Amino acid sequence: MNKQEVIRKIEETGLLPVIRANSADEATEIVETIQKGGVSIFEITMTVPNAVHLIEKLANLYDKNVLIGAGTVLTPEQAQDCINAGARFIISPALNLSTIDVCRKNEIAVMPGALTPTEIVTAWNHGADFVKVFPAGALGGANYIKSLKAPLPDIKIIPTGGVSLKTAADFIKAGASALGIGAELVDLEALRSGNKELIIERARQFVEIIKNSR
Repeated sequence: MNKQEVIRKIEETGLLPVIRANSADEATEIVETIQKGGVSIFEITMTVPNAVHLIEKLANLYDKNVLIGAGTVLTPEQAQDCINAGARFIISPALNLSTIDVCRKNEIAVMPGALTPTEIVTAWNHGADFVKVFPAGALGGANYIKSLKAPLPDIKIIPTGGVSLKTAADFIKAGASALGIGAELVDLEALRSGNKELIIERARQFVEIIKNSR
């Protein structure tokens, strides 16, 4: 799957679970669980122990219909390591222009983090494929995204932080290209207590909400 196909799949799916866990095994288990709810894109954050090795494992495990990417990537060196491991996209909570350059050189989709209009436009003009607006909830949630999209309609925005079952529809209607979703979906407590059905059902609900809100 080439870069443009990855971008298209992210837009079509509209959902990016942010996988944080205390171990690679736990992360693998929650990826498998969420996938049963109809989600096929996963952001493995660098905060997971041995994250690069986990990305390589998952990238080899799944076929091209499941996208494995890297999140919380803070440096161009980290980005290159993740790309070498098989990551199909790179996400950061902050803006590092050198990281964008590495991804463009490797023909890998990149989503730097930004918050202000200046940061967002800088990221986009430098070649970002999407801009991760983080933390979106702290700046007004969907209303902030709507305010940004009015003067910046062509920039593809993925809000993260403050996205829940209650707010997901509002974010999509405000113009978000996709949603980064953390603990509301990646529920480690439910996983540890054996309540996988709760996670699967939430995944299905998010998929349905995004579909119905477009």
